[in-house]
Amino acid sequence: MKKGVILLTSLMLVGSLLMSACSNNNDAGQAPSGNAAQTDQGAKEHTTAPGGESGLTEPYTAADMSKLPAVAKQRTDTIIVGLTDPSGAFTPYFTQSGYDGNVNSLLFSSLVTVDDKGLPIPDLAEKWDVSDDQLTYTYHLRKDLKFSDGSPLTADDVAFTWTIQFDKAYDGDSMVPTLAVKGAQAYKEGKAQSIEGIKVIDPQTISVTLEKPNATALFMLGGQVLSKAYYGKDYKFGQLDYIKKLHSNPVGSGPYKLEKFIPGQEVRFVANENYYKGKPKTERFIYKTSEGDTWQYLETGEVDYASFSATTENIEKLKSLGFVNIIPYTPSSYGYLQVNLEHDVLKDKKVRQALTYGLDRQSIYVDANQGAGSVANIPASPISWAYTEEGINPYKFDTEKAKQLLDEAGWKEGADGIREKDGKPLTIHYLGSKNKQTDIFIAVAKENFQALGVKFEPEVFADFNSLESKVESGDYDLVSFSTPMLADPSDGIVQFMNGEIKGYDNPKFKELYEKGLATTDIEQRKQVYKEIFQLLNDELPIIFTSYKKTVYGYNGRIDNLSVSPFVGLANSLPDWTLKPAQ
Repeated sequence: MKKGVILLTSLMLVGSLLMSACSNNNDAGQAPSGNAAQTDQGAKEHTTAPGGESGLTEPYTAADMSKLPAVAKQRTDTIIVGLTDPSGAFTPYFTQSGYDGNVNSLLFSSLVTVDDKGLPIPDLAEKWDVSDDQLTYTYHLRKDLKFSDGSPLTADDVAFTWTIQFDKAYDGDSMVPTLAVKGAQAYKEGKAQSIEGIKVIDPQTISVTLEKPNATALFMLGGQVLSKAYYGKDYKFGQLDYIKKLHSNPVGSGPYKLEKFIPGQEVRFVANENYYKGKPKTERFIYKTSEGDTWQYLETGEVDYASFSATTENIEKLKSLGFVNIIPYTPSSYGYLQVNLEHDVLKDKKVRQALTYGLDRQSIYVDANQGAGSVANIPASPISWAYTEEGINPYKFDTEKAKQLLDEAGWKEGADGIREKDGKPLTIHYLGSKNKQTDIFIAVAKENFQALGVKFEPEVFADFNSLESKVESGDYDLVSFSTPMLADPSDGIVQFMNGEIKGYDNPKFKELYEKGLATTDIEQRKQVYKEIFQLLNDELPIIFTSYKKTVYGYNGRIDNLSVSPFVGLANSLPDWTLKPAQ
């Protein structure tokens, strides 16, 4: 499985809509995702994360546009945003990373999206119906929808999109195949020519029937739509490799079309005249993917938008530029240390708990970031409707408690101060991405773990792909990641269910996971997820680290830019305009 692609899971809808991967030099290594489930339940509004004020609680307007660099003034029809280099797999459901998903968010529209509270709102589907038994979902498409090549987008395209995900050859990271769609298993096994539960009623209407309820089905099925005429032209059951040849020349229904992808440099887009909301107001959009200093790019006008940790220092520096608007933002994500549960030492819960007690997370993630974050103890963001602290162990920094747990686990201090068991030293091999946050982590963790009698061996990678390869090899004990945006609480825990966290196999968790998806009643789901969070908080299959507070700085010429806690900038981007330069 591709790390970061399946981390958030439920559909190609919103991980693809994340535009928060744009450059935050203070982040720990991020595991981006091409997928993210949504829910048809509401979410409470939450504009700032707990753990200290960031110094900015309301949007800030540029004070002196005369300071705008000349290169940015000269752009009349182009907006540039920074993005980590995508792989070029620009076909939804077949992405290689969340950065591919960011590209796809401009190229493909979804049936359903969400508003700023996480509630479903129409996109390609103008409305939908759900049967009383919560098993049949009927989507009503808008009339006269078109793909970027001018061909019509109809219910047949939706049916094709769903169907190929149940093909036996499908090995992407969409969670649609996990839905119990009636007849899907028979199709996958080659016992049926089509999927019984998928019915095209007319060109604008399609329904799908499940064998059991799933709270995320509306959004999981409501993802991006592939053209059957284009992506299905050469489709034969059991053969999907041909789609790889189409990655570089996508045909979508989103606000922009791909003009050119230059690996390591940029992704160029041009406005889609066939976009159902009308041609975007800004003709061209560019993802600048070349490596470089984010601050420098923003200061010199080479990019129009960037994200930063919400430290007082960063906020004041952004204000001093004069030409930058600033938006405070709390992403619906969490940071964590992935634990290699296949290593004997870390199979012991007491050791994992000891490492958590023994790590000064407050200093690393809050104090060192001037309050631009808070300590996390569950796999859900404080903005989630499911978030709770009831029955949750905060694992406050306690060296003596950590030592006690290690003693109980049989790890005794050796002559050199390093703990040993069965003749083996207690060593932790840590992986991180090259950034400021990793530097802070290593400095504090080295001191903390030394005090416990743990030998700490850090390894830092300059790029995410190299780190990912190391993780895939299994040669690590701990690795820093953060999730993409989470909309439904199932998003933050699916990695414990789908095998991404190898070595974790708890029947009780699996039972609760299924229970959490079996109803759409939000109060019932809250109780289930509280129990799940309490279980994971105790077992620690990963070590939860932090919630971030972020600020977005962007060129003051850009109008109509807004940020959703659940889909980032994607909903507003087609309406962005460039005011005349002063």
